Amino acid sequence: MIRTPRLVLRRVRPEEDFAGMHAVLSDPDAMAYWATPPHDSEDQTREWLAAMAETPVHEGDDFIIEYQGCAVGKAGFYRFPDIGYILAPDLWGQGLVAEALAPIIARAFTTGGLERITADVDPRNHASIRLLEKLGFAETHRAERTWLIAGAWCDSVYFALSREDWLARTA
Repeated sequence: MIRTPRLVLRRVRPEEDFAGMHAVLSDPDAMAYWATPPHDSEDQTREWLAAMAETPVHEGDDFIIEYQGCAVGKAGFYRFPDIGYILAPDLWGQGLVAEALAPIIARAFTTGGLERITADVDPRNHASIRLLEKLGFAETHRAERTWLIAGAWCDSVYFALSREDWLARTA
């Protein structure tokens, strides 16, 4: 468990987190740039939460974002070294994802032993791009037609943050 000034970052509790995460994962705005369409059934969310809970510790390090006692998103590594995050849209613009990611990144480089963290972002997701750049990530390359989501092709812009660069920024 990680505590920040406004958040608790903790392991998933599928039953307890279901309502909050289903609200996020079924929201078209929250899922606009996600790798899958919004969840259209509770079963999809239950399967997603179960997969999050079953991720072996040597493969990933993912956290539920808890804000004011409610599950409002997730941040971390479903699979190393790829970082990902999602947050309820009514909480966007408050710096909560940056607040969540900073200690997760620190943990990945210190106790997790990662040398490099990567991210794949839809180039239309300007807020996510700004967030990654604020955290020290640098664009490495772009690719077209990388994700087929609900019958539409989406592109990707790839980012990376090295342990060395992170240490230089936080020293």
